[in-house]
Amino acid sequence: MKHALSLSFAVALSLVGSMSHAQADKSPRRAQGEATMSKLSGGAGQPVLNAMRQDFPFLADAIVDYSLGDVWARPGLDDRTRQLTAVAAFAATGNIQVLKIHAGYALKLGVKPDELKEIVYLTTVTAGFPRAIEAAQALREVFSAQPANATSR
Repeated sequence: MKHALSLSFAVALSLVGSMSHAQADKSPRRAQGEATMSKLSGGAGQPVLNAMRQDFPFLADAIVDYSLGDVWARPGLDDRTRQLTAVAAFAATGNIQVLKIHAGYALKLGVKPDELKEIVYLTTVTAGFPRAIEAAQALREVFSAQPANATSR
């Protein structure tokens, strides 16, 4: 009995130590992910992600830690290229809501509306006209929501 109690205590300490290590390990990822989000949004944050955090905190944290902290922050591509690539991928897959978010980020990074339109044209080849039409409609919404000087760059 004494041995079993000692063993249980050792296992519990080991688990607590592992969780502390995992949390410490996650902290730099979270900081990097939050820094990436701040850079992409111009410090405005991400309302969809913030809303998700209320009901799905694990998913929101995974997006910040992995998608933004590990993948999006990698060296090798500049932010502008990443945004163009993301817009193209979301257009091709029909993920219109996320396309709008990334098209807005792209415009903030200096991507011209005509460059985003070229992605729509390419989408006709890679994913078909229906996806291109959806993407075009989404971009019209994004363009109309931008200040006049932002879309004339």
